This record gives sequence, C-alpha cells and structure tokens, in this order.
Amino acid sequence: MLEHAKQRTTALRDKMSELNITHAVFTEESSIAYLAGFWGYLGIEFGRPTMLVIHVDQDPVIITPLMESEMVAAMTWVKDLRTWEDFGPNSWGAALQNALASSKSVWIEKNSIPAIVRNFFDDQMSDIVLHDISPILGELRMIKSDLEIDVMRNAGRIAGKMMEAAHNSLAAGVKEYESAIAVIEAGSRAAADFLTDAGWERFVSPMIHNLQILQSGKDASMVHRRASVKAYQKFDPVYFCFCNMAQFKQYKLGFDRMFHIEEVKDESAHVQQAAIDAQQAALATIKEGVTAEEVAAAANVVYAERGYATGYRTGRSIGTAYLEAPELKAGDKTILRAGMTFAVDGGISIDGVTAGRIGDSIVVTETGFEYLTEYPRQILLSKG
Repeated sequence: MLEHAKQRTTALRDKMSELNITHAVFTEESSIAYLAGFWGYLGIEFGRPTMLVIHVDQDPVIITPLMESEMVAAMTWVKDLRTWEDFGPNSWGAALQNALASSKSVWIEKNSIPAIVRNFFDDQMSDIVLHDISPILGELRMIKSDLEIDVMRNAGRIAGKMMEAAHNSLAAGVKEYESAIAVIEAGSRAAADFLTDAGWERFVSPMIHNLQILQSGKDASMVHRRASVKAYQKFDPVYFCFCNMAQFKQYKLGFDRMFHIEEVKDESAHVQQAAIDAQQAALATIKEGVTAEEVAAAANVVYAERGYATGYRTGRSIGTAYLEAPELKAGDKTILRAGMTFAVDGGISIDGVTAGRIGDSIVVTETGFEYLTEYPRQILLSKG
C-alpha cells in the first residue's frame, strides 16, 4: 500500500511540474491517506492540523503534532516529518512557513482546508497567492488501480456481512439501536478476517464506526436519521444506509437497503420497486464512454414514469473520500472510464409516510460494470 501511495505522489509531482506548480499543501485526511499512506483515528477537529506539503522537486514534508509523530512515522513512506507543539516557538504555523520558504504561490484544498489553517495563510502569509489543487488531485484519483479495486472488493464483502446482520436483526419489538449494534459487530469481525498484525496493516483497525443511519416506520422518509430506541412494528419499512460505515483501509463505499417488518403494504411496495427499477435503469446505462449525466437521466425517466420527483443525483464517485469526482447527476458531462468507482442509488421519499431506497457500489468496466456490494435487489421482508 505504501509503495502505491509513493507512486501516486510521483504522478502528482509530474502533473505539478507540467502545470508549473511548485508547492501544494494537503489538509484533507483522504488526500493525505491517498498520497502518504497514513490517517488518524481521532475524528475530531479542534485546531490541531496535520498537513502534507508536496514540493515539485523536493521530498514531501509531513507536519504533525508531536504526540502523534511516532505512529505517523511508522505508517507513512515520507521521511521528512516535522513535529509541532501547542505552546512555544515550535508551532505548526512556524513549521508550515519553513516548509513553504520563498514560495510565492501555493496550491491548497480550498473547499476543505480547516478554517484555522486558511486564517493563518490570510493573516500570516498574505503575500502568498492561493490556488485550488483539489481538481488536479481529483482527476488523478478518478481511475482506481487494481490494488485499490481489490481493497474496495474486500470493503464490499465486509459490507455484505453488515447488511446480512442488519437483516437478521429485524423483528417486531426489536429496537433500532439493537440492529446498529449487530451491524457494527458483524462488520468488525468480518474486517478482522482480512487483516494481520504485521507491518503497515497493524495500524488498520477492523472496527466499524460512526453512527448508523437508520430510519423506520413513518420516519423512513427522514434522510440520514440515526438509530434510536424506537421499536419496530409490523409493516414498518426499515432503511439501512452504510455510506458512513462501509469502509476498509480508508476506502469507502455506498451501500443501502430497505426492509419491511413481516409484510409490506401496497404503497410501500410500489415506492420501493420504483427505487429499485430506477437504480437498475441507471446501472444498465453504465459502461466506458457514456457520460455521468446520461446515467442520471436513465434513472430520472423511471421516476417520471412512476410519478415521482427526480433526485439531486443518482450517484457519486467513491474512493478514499465519501464524495469524489465525478457525480452522476444532470450537468456532469464527465465521460466514464474503466476503473472509475461509484455508489449508485435509487431513492424516493414520501414525507411522513414511507420511502423507497437502494444503493450499491460498482466499478466501471469497458463493457459495463462490476458490483462491489452484493445483497438481493428486491423487496425484502424481515426474517423473524
């Protein structure tokens, strides 16, 4: 994995040289993982930045808090680690200024750079002209390597175990949070089977984390509601979204299914089938050479025929970030190429009544696509 991260950095530096870019600063966790091979687990933003500085003709520099430097050094291929402390002259700002010495133009991730770092540029380095590096790195990240796709396949296998546990947990009287616990346990145990305790892998946690997105009953239409102490009742639709949980070695998938407790009412069945058919129409369009917006248009035809409003998008590119480029939506004219990976969704909400949802992750091939996630794509009832 680290050798691949090093190769990606070389490709980025070649692109920087072509565009006459001398310095780029990365602050997004997914970008640092992609290029330097490490990430943190704290998951809290409280003004303690980690940065990766890429020079076009010098070795990269990692700027990291002193307390995390031992772990970072063991996880990354980058040799030049510059540590900082919370008090005194050895601040992260001083380390950043030193790493960018004499630079008059710096490329940053404009839309995701932490406010504290952007404010430092504005206040302490105002003579430097800032540009956006995100589209350039985004272009390099669009096509996944064979290694990346293999990792994402394993993420899909883990996600399949999570969805199976979700399904098995369902019965009238069971509470939503109990399903969430079952999902986390199944996913963590499945991920552990793909890991060793040697080398770089010893830093990869198998633990499935983040709050489970789960909506049931009349709340099924509330997008991104979290699992609660609400108990399931007969006929309840129950929606599981793993888009913030299905991941492995920092590669993230989209994966969604809707279930119904014991039986399904006619309206819920109609809505769910429309969502499934819209997703399948989109997937049938996917192959190398079509545009992103053509995929979305195929799903939108189904929504219109069934009398439902079209959604914001039909899918999004996935990788080390939850959202990469391109997106499967109207106006995105990106031409699909083999090796691109997407989460492709079907989704309908009828506020306060019910919803229909389904989502899978796929990789584009020359003639079509390959599923990265697997679970039946049909109206699903609880087993209990």
